[in-house]
Amino acid sequence: MPRCLLCYITDRTAFADDESNRRRRLLEKIYEAARAGVDYIQLREKDLPTRDLESLAREAVSVIREAQKLATDHCPPATALLLNSRTDVALAVEANGVHLRASDISPTEAKTIWTKCGAGAPARANSPRAPIISISCHSPQEIAQAAAGAATFAVFAPVFEKKGASPAGLNALRQASAIGIPVLALGGITLANAESCLTAGAAGIAAIRLFQKNNIAEVALHLRSNS
Repeated sequence: MPRCLLCYITDRTAFADDESNRRRRLLEKIYEAARAGVDYIQLREKDLPTRDLESLAREAVSVIREAQKLATDHCPPATALLLNSRTDVALAVEANGVHLRASDISPTEAKTIWTKCGAGAPARANSPRAPIISISCHSPQEIAQAAAGAATFAVFAPVFEKKGASPAGLNALRQASAIGIPVLALGGITLANAESCLTAGAAGIAAIRLFQKNNIAEVALHLRSNS
């Protein structure tokens, strides 16, 4: 069985502190996620102005690289940093790709921008030539569109819960996961219900609280040992 894919979606505003400490604590969680071998970190700090987002993203890239250098006791997979919606910032900070909302540009357009803007640039230590592109989807139909647009993977939500939205449920997740693109389940995911998502065909789990409020290494071990 393929290894369970994991995506930590960040939310520094969930930390009850001032902005400086929120940023510090977020970078600590990013480091923790990279050390634990989480596959993707989606930097989702949508409220930040461009300059602040770019600064935070550069620090995140540095933290991930440092965590991977120190991972000498085991060899976790490389952790990819994805910027939420901002292809321009992702390119500027040498991230691995972008996460697109349903209302954003298409994966094909994002790839075109990445290729054109990256042409002739120095080799990037942390970025592949082809970007990793994930996309938010809320129905099997949107998953099919993501697959047609050659997205790397899709995040399907909300499976169980999301404020202001009706849960899609496991049957919809099962349909979405059968389309032919890796699908990560999001929305009210806990250690208790994650296995049901994987059984329904999800390629992995995406979450904010599950990772941010717990020991990420323990969460990753639990999810992967039960997949």
